Formats: sequence, structure tokens, C-alpha cells
Amino acid sequence: MTHPELLHTAIDARDPRALAEFYRELLGLHYRPGDEPPAPPAPDDEDWLVLLDSRDQRVLAIQGKADLRPSTWPSEEVPMQLHMDFRVPDAAELELQRERAEALGARVLMDRTQVPEEPLYVLADPEGHPFCLLVG
Repeated sequence: MTHPELLHTAIDARDPRALAEFYRELLGLHYRPGDEPPAPPAPDDEDWLVLLDSRDQRVLAIQGKADLRPSTWPSEEVPMQLHMDFRVPDAAELELQRERAEALGARVLMDRTQVPEEPLYVLADPEGHPFCLLVG
């Protein structure tokens, strides 16, 4: 190996389980063994959760951070610092995935679907982290 390999991207969250559930549902991921939600009535106080893809490769880690301030993008008062881009094959799928994201708790920050070269939505996840859904 001559270069480091990206293990996963870690995202801060005031409620790690809720954000992990958002991305698990949105991206079709699953928990690393041992990170699954506990059976009720056991408390869920995990502050580090890892999500895997269908090949059991790490994709995202969600880290608890109680004093997180959500991004105010497009204002720079609280910058976004990091965002993820998610590609879909066409405009119909873009609309379907935007609707899914909103149903899971995301909100639209910008609609740029009228730009034919690269239609996209900028959304905020439930913790306020901006991400893009784009045709590509």
C-alpha cells in the first residue's frame, strides 16, 4: 500500500441513533455488528455508530456531539465544513430520492433542478448537515 485508504466518513450528531437511522434508510446501509439499536426497554446511549454497505464495507460513522451547531448554509454564520454528494441516474430518480429524503426528515435548502447541465437539490439531514442529490 502506498496511500492511505478511506475507512469511512464520520459525522457529528446531537442524536447519533436518529442520524444513523436517517442515513441507514436513505442509503440502504446496515449497522456494523454490535451497533444495532438495543431492544426496548434498554437505553440507547451509543455515541459511535458505524454503517456498512451491502459488501460490509464501512461507509459512515456517526459520532455523538452534544453541543453541535447545525450549519446555517447558505449563510456562513456556521459553515457547512463538509458535505456529501449522492448521485442518481436521472431526473425521475432525483425527485423520488428527494421525496424519500424529506420523508425521512431532510429539508430542501436549494432547488437547482432547472439547471440542465447538473440538476440537483441541496438538502439538510435531520442534524442540519447539508448534502446534495444530483443527476450524474
